[in-house]
Amino acid sequence: MEQRSLKVLDADKTFFTKISTTISKLLIPTKVGINGLLISMKRNNVLKAYEAYTASKDTEDAAKIEQDAQKYEETYSLYLESIDKYIMDSVYKKVKSGSASHFERDALSKYYTVVHLKDEEYVEYKHRKQKYLLELDYESLLLTGKEKIIDRYKSFYLTKIESLYKGILKNYSVQLSDAHRAKFHTNEEIYEKIFSTLEDYTTNVMPLKIERSKKELDKQLLEDYQKYERFEVGKLEKRDQVEKKLVLLAISRSLFTHSMPLVVADECYVKLIKEVRNLIVEAESDRKKEETYTLLLNVIEDYNVRLLSGKVYWDKPEEKDEYKKFWTNYENINKLKQKNYIEYMRQKEILFVRADLKKLRASKKDYSKIIDFYRQKLIENDDMRTVKNKYITLNGHYTKATSKA
Repeated sequence: MEQRSLKVLDADKTFFTKISTTISKLLIPTKVGINGLLISMKRNNVLKAYEAYTASKDTEDAAKIEQDAQKYEETYSLYLESIDKYIMDSVYKKVKSGSASHFERDALSKYYTVVHLKDEEYVEYKHRKQKYLLELDYESLLLTGKEKIIDRYKSFYLTKIESLYKGILKNYSVQLSDAHRAKFHTNEEIYEKIFSTLEDYTTNVMPLKIERSKKELDKQLLEDYQKYERFEVGKLEKRDQVEKKLVLLAISRSLFTHSMPLVVADECYVKLIKEVRNLIVEAESDRKKEETYTLLLNVIEDYNVRLLSGKVYWDKPEEKDEYKKFWTNYENINKLKQKNYIEYMRQKEILFVRADLKKLRASKKDYSKIIDFYRQKLIENDDMRTVKNKYITLNGHYTKATSKA
């Protein structure tokens, strides 16, 4: 008698189950569902349009350039809308149901932080929302590990993300320069936003920029970035935080000269100098005071060399004349660097301290503590002498002079 046995199949592996599972994924808006497919399709469209527009810019056909630019902007808008829809349709529902991953919960939290800006700061909202959506899709794309599409996407991403950072910084620059700035902002808040944006760019975009176009970057910019990398590890003291801001300002002078005009960068440098002065006064030990003083000299030198040396328009002619004298002395002192380094450092320190001391004495604010510190430094460098208070008493008496007849 023929033996027959019943073969039990895993339901998950059957043909019909696979079909139903696929249909479920398409019908339920999830990351791998219909929204994911739409994003992928729109992403491919915007990459094609970007590449066509980039190629047309090398031609002299103005009509084609305009046509390709318009198509690029249209596909870009549709691409961002698809990512936005994914957040609202998929991520929001998953977070609400409690089934979202940490990545999705974090994404939604950042999304609402950006949306919150819409009523108060529409210009910032417009740039930050685009930046957020691009970063979200870029991060998602990296997780797929598809090297070919990732490499193709990076060129488009770098171009767009840089333009958005420039727009954000330009908006802050306008706020800082505007005498009628919004009442809910203070100068301090805007300064911190500028430095925070520069740090965000340097941390997240600079590595990609170096990867894509290292040979085209200025040597000084690469050196400044290497300095910045030192501050990415460990907890920073206040002095280190100021030094990091100094490096970020140096990077901004290479990359964001139009988005952060000279007048805005000037204010940022002045703010840093004030911060370091305060840290010197507040220092609890002589060692910390000396380390902070060294930082102050570096900030003053950066301010004068990187910024004021390129300043063309001055509000007051006397300030321009004063700086010309300073710069002449600075150049003369630099000639000593190879011959006598110790003397070069001494004279440079005296030049910087005397220049800052003059500004403090002209101020109406009380800078007596830092002024006393500066005086002591000039004495140590044999540029100022201590005059002891002495008095002499003489024995004698007053007489009244008689008038001559």
